[in-house]
Amino acid sequence: MKPEVSSRQALHVAMASPEIAPFAKTGGLGDVLGSLPKALQRLGLRVSLIMPAYRSVLRSGFPLTDTGVRFTVPISNRQEPGSLLKGKMGGDIPVYLVRADRYFDRNYLYGTAKGDYSDNAERFTFFARAILEVLKLDPPSIVHAHDWQSALAIAFLETQHYLYPELCSAKTVLTVHNLGHQGIFWHLDWHLLNLDWSFFTPRYLEFHGKINFLKGGLVFADAITTVSPTYAEEVKTADQGFGLEGVFQERAASLTGILNGADRDIWSPETDPFIEKRYSLSDLSGKQACKADLQRCFCLPENPHVPLIGMVSRLTAQKGFDLLKETLGKLVSGGVQLALLGTGDSRYRKFLTKLCMQYPDNVGVRIAFDETLAHKIIAGADLFLMPSRYEPGGLTQIYSLRYGTIPIVRATGGLRDTIEEFDPETRRGTGFVFDRYDARDLLAAVELALGLFSQKEEWAALMRNAMQADFSWDQSARAYLDLYRNLLDANDAFRAGGLGRREQFHGSSSVREQKGEVI
Repeated sequence: MKPEVSSRQALHVAMASPEIAPFAKTGGLGDVLGSLPKALQRLGLRVSLIMPAYRSVLRSGFPLTDTGVRFTVPISNRQEPGSLLKGKMGGDIPVYLVRADRYFDRNYLYGTAKGDYSDNAERFTFFARAILEVLKLDPPSIVHAHDWQSALAIAFLETQHYLYPELCSAKTVLTVHNLGHQGIFWHLDWHLLNLDWSFFTPRYLEFHGKINFLKGGLVFADAITTVSPTYAEEVKTADQGFGLEGVFQERAASLTGILNGADRDIWSPETDPFIEKRYSLSDLSGKQACKADLQRCFCLPENPHVPLIGMVSRLTAQKGFDLLKETLGKLVSGGVQLALLGTGDSRYRKFLTKLCMQYPDNVGVRIAFDETLAHKIIAGADLFLMPSRYEPGGLTQIYSLRYGTIPIVRATGGLRDTIEEFDPETRRGTGFVFDRYDARDLLAAVELALGLFSQKEEWAALMRNAMQADFSWDQSARAYLDLYRNLLDANDAFRAGGLGRREQFHGSSSVREQKGEVI
């Protein structure tokens, strides 16, 4: 792909995220940050990445170097130290890892099975401040933060710009990957942020008497993106706004939905190192070998004629598991096989364990996070089920298309944007879609898919459609590039008017600076 930005004009984008694959990932956020930067680099952008140096990263054998950079950031009434490590992704994209063992040298990223870490407010306040300290060393044109763990960096930059003069011309972007996670903490943690109490109001970071980290980013970011166009509309509604719909409505002019993509270097049946036999659109013979392998992995009878439904999912209500509690028994009792991989709520784990015991020849469940097995499910299953209550973007349905594994999805968020209902008459479409969040509608969609599965010619046409669908990162990366360029053009317009963006927002000088207050 020809670069769209020359090296002489290379636009520097710095992305901050709590997860970046392959260094650390719990879901789609890590996958996006492991793929999007490479697509942006192919367009000619200079990209750098920032994340915490978790224990798992330090112990996983990634080649990391100590940059020698040491810094401190204000946390409450003290200065907390940190240091900076450096790794690489995709050959030459720098990944800067903020090391502070007090905060990140733990077994898990955000919490244990018993719940979130009690000091997450302090941990990610530190990370947000550290992001800005790192960026001061090599100021970017765009600061692009992802999710609530990084959002405060934008709030700090906008409200205390005088602390970060090196970044005065940078534009800010916040991407919301899942509004169900906002970083909400009690008001007694406010002292950690070192912000004036005037920002603890409904206009800024206050949220029903608590501090909302994500809201801080949403209020102050120059641009906001979500991970699909439909989700950008849904977050403005009471049903899916999670209490922040008013903020999204007010910031609608700055809100864009940009669809996630799939990294073809990782998710392709032609090159996948994890599957039993590779295959392609022109030679699907390997698909049956992958199905047999999957059945063996889950101790299911090897039968190429039995429909095999795959799922790779967190076991949460968001992912539709309350609907599945009503429907899976009916499906597997009718002879369908199910192979499911995931971790999550104990109530769903107990339900699935009981289902396995009741239908050992039809149900296989692995409660784990297993990247290899995820590839095997997506390659070996006939159908891929995603009955989500809401789904901001989704990636696994895009992966399944690439492998000719037909998605059954609810029409929400990125699922609506990526899956087209198959029409047997025109032979157009890539999967099966149901609208209402209702168990009967889910069952109807599955039964429709199972009916088509028995019609081999139509099923082959559907598989061809799915495998030819193009959801690579190229188009999405261009949308981000356009967004960045528009922001910088607007910045140039402000400068031409003689007043910088932050000076315009706050006034020519900070009132608190004039008073000499420590905030």
